[in-house]
Amino acid sequence: MAAHRYWKVDSRIVRIFNTYGPRMQLNDGRVIPNFMKQALRGEPLTVYGDGSQTRSFCYVSDEVDGFLRLMGSSEILPVNIGNPSEFTILECAQQVLKVTGSSSGIKYEPLPQDDPKQRRPDITKARQLLRWEPRIDLEAGLKLSLPYFQQAVAREKASVQTV
Repeated sequence: MAAHRYWKVDSRIVRIFNTYGPRMQLNDGRVIPNFMKQALRGEPLTVYGDGSQTRSFCYVSDEVDGFLRLMGSSEILPVNIGNPSEFTILECAQQVLKVTGSSSGIKYEPLPQDDPKQRRPDITKARQLLRWEPRIDLEAGLKLSLPYFQQAVAREKASVQTV
């Protein structure tokens, strides 16, 4: 906003919420890559607390569509681009197990003190201003992401075996 105000730079501001999809790094610490990696390795999925904290996950192509629509608009104030459909972390883990076909279990660990209980974007502005909302639900997005994560886990396994 400072550059926009001071230098009159044409700018857009987007607030991103839990984007996922192919090309994520396996070890970046985010919930979807962690769950996919653990499920595909046959390891228990790590859920913190009782898994009742909620998140909303937006598939990458939906996110990019929102960005492009915002870029084509004249809106200079922040716009939330994310998926307002909430899932508990436990529901997300169960979806990953279903999509991967893994027989892994779930391992519960203590909930970190700073872990937010809820993350859900209000996309009213994006709907009204950009006529945008996400189209890909969590299960479909996980299925679209699965081949990438299968290859990434296979590459990781092969690199460990050659060392």
